[in-house]
Amino acid sequence: MDRVVLKDLNLEELKDFVTSIGLEPYRAKQIAQWIYKKRVSDFDSMTNISKATRKLLSEKAAIDVLKTVKVEESADGTRKYLFELPDGNRIESVFIPEKGWNTLCVSTQVGCPAGCKFCLTAKDGFTRSLTPAEIVDQYIQVQRDVGEERRISNVVFMGMGEPLLNFDNVKKAVEIMTHRDMLDLSKRKITISTVGIVPGIERMARELNRVKLAVSLHATTDEVREKIVPLNRKYPIGEIFRALRRYPADNVRRIMIEYVMLKDVNDSLEDARRLVGLVRGIPVKVNLIPFNPYPGSSFEPTPREKIEAFQKVLWDHNIAAFIRESRGQDISAACGMLRTKEKLSA
Repeated sequence: MDRVVLKDLNLEELKDFVTSIGLEPYRAKQIAQWIYKKRVSDFDSMTNISKATRKLLSEKAAIDVLKTVKVEESADGTRKYLFELPDGNRIESVFIPEKGWNTLCVSTQVGCPAGCKFCLTAKDGFTRSLTPAEIVDQYIQVQRDVGEERRISNVVFMGMGEPLLNFDNVKKAVEIMTHRDMLDLSKRKITISTVGIVPGIERMARELNRVKLAVSLHATTDEVREKIVPLNRKYPIGEIFRALRRYPADNVRRIMIEYVMLKDVNDSLEDARRLVGLVRGIPVKVNLIPFNPYPGSSFEPTPREKIEAFQKVLWDHNIAAFIRESRGQDISAACGMLRTKEKLSA
């Protein structure tokens, strides 16, 4: 019989599991404490549990699912992790140290089905979605590596994959991350990004509206967006914004609009004015993201002065707009640069 992966289970499911193998229900919180608070990787480390019980658990269950293959550190302190999954597939996660807090960018799928034309991740195609354990374990493995003195307080679901096309597993991962007896992260410090999967946005509004929503827009007309974001044919801009107008956002939990700046594609002042019209009346924050070029890309980054002019149009209309500085670009850890097919150096 295959062993149960404990990081796939929320607390109630963990209780069901321990009782199913003849243990007392209170063992669930005890085990959760060891896995999520003390971040142990084996049952033998659970010293307040009897040897016989630890042996039983090791026969019936597994703790870790990811194997760290490679860690790279950028000149700015950003760290990129290449993980191998049990089936041999690989994903990447990025640790981003900030002044006063630390952020982890997690992946939700192997590759990505969205196929955005400017994104390097899309070049690898799509293989499969990640399990809750494969999402949660990214946090635990990275936290172990960077040390508890650098606690990861913020998690952004902005790595490889489209989170809302893996909704159920993402939802359970968030539940595990935010449960007080598990990772105990604040819901306000978790952000889920989507390219605009309208049914997923509607489900988030009902089931995950305590976490933050980010929408990767990247264009202000359907004509342009369809060229760079193929899923726009299924979920056009108008439909996305109808869903956002119904979304339970406010000035504390504003919706983030992500906008990659592509030279002569989506960066005109007319684009900025159209964006003003699209977001008017919705509590939003706009992140303008300089494009991170890579070999073989047909796109170029917008010059800085043009990004600032675009930003000024938004601020002039009382729309909070920020230029997101690239982090980890020298190790291909910046936005849109994560890959499944990373090759190990000799």
